[in-house]
Amino acid sequence: MKTLRRIIALTIKEFLAIAKDPKSRFVVIGPPLIQFFVFGYAATFDVKHVRYAVFDEDRSPASRALLARFDGSESFRFERALDHEREIPALIDNQEVRMVLRVPSNFGADLAADRAPAIQILVDGRNSNVASIALGYANTIVAEFSARWPRASAGSTVLPMAAVVDRAWYNPNFLSRWYIASALGGVICTVVVMILASLSVAREREFGTFDQLLVAPFSPTEILIGKSIPAFVFGLAIALLLSTAAVWWFDIPFEGSVSALLLILSIYILAIVGIGLFVSSLAMTMQQGLLGSFIAIMPFVILSGFTTPIQSMPDWLQYLTLLNPLRYVTAGLRQIFLEAAALPDVIHQIWPLALIASSTLTVAAWFFRHRTG
Repeated sequence: MKTLRRIIALTIKEFLAIAKDPKSRFVVIGPPLIQFFVFGYAATFDVKHVRYAVFDEDRSPASRALLARFDGSESFRFERALDHEREIPALIDNQEVRMVLRVPSNFGADLAADRAPAIQILVDGRNSNVASIALGYANTIVAEFSARWPRASAGSTVLPMAAVVDRAWYNPNFLSRWYIASALGGVICTVVVMILASLSVAREREFGTFDQLLVAPFSPTEILIGKSIPAFVFGLAIALLLSTAAVWWFDIPFEGSVSALLLILSIYILAIVGIGLFVSSLAMTMQQGLLGSFIAIMPFVILSGFTTPIQSMPDWLQYLTLLNPLRYVTAGLRQIFLEAAALPDVIHQIWPLALIASSTLTVAAWFFRHRTG
């Protein structure tokens, strides 16, 4: 009972220290909300309204019918029609357009003679992602136009012999926001937990109260537990709040188990608390604690698969991601949100997190005792 009362007293003290410290208050309130809306709205792989120009050398009914398909697509936005090919380089160089469609003068005649005309599509390759996706959209439009254009030999519309019926599981409309926002709770709580935990011991050193804490009747383990609980509580609250906001604000479907969500977030936050306490034990000032936490946060996010698929990374880097706790919570949250995963379905994400959490907390405790011994 005495141990429990001492831990409760330390926890209350830590909550009060966070409430009184302007930096800690801002970390808990400001960045999570800003990052949630920035990531939710700005971090998207969908390519829409690609600016394009047209150089139609044919000006035939066939070329106008093709260009009308581009004009009616929300993936593209018509900017201007060109009168000469010398206008093309300046448009792309100055990024006035990202794509130029060049229809040759024999386009209509080739279609009438059942020949396959060549259409030139020029794209700005400086942004390779936008260029490749825009090319894919353009090729699809041209292919559909070609398949449905009346042939001279048949005198009627010729449809493909076999039709492809697409069905996408888990994200039927291919909305990248579902992919991003479903994992936002885990990613953003990383920042909150890491910073709060990394500032906990450093704050005592900077304010000159660390020695008083050591001479008080608290064991190092009780001190670490008392400093871990506030970071854990704030982190879990932020993660659950943002997961709820993803459902209600961004209309992300939540198909899985609440118990699985709570368990995977709790174990993940414990792992981050251990890393934050380790950083805090090294830091002598709050500034050093903040710097150390940001040094750890960036690799976690980059190697988590949050934006870049892990399978696209080099083999040696893929093995390195196995040590990254954010990898497992990102994959687990997406399974829970989009794949209706229950607890047994995400156990393969939970047990590595449990190993990492036990390791980080053990190392943090050992290092804290070593530094205070």
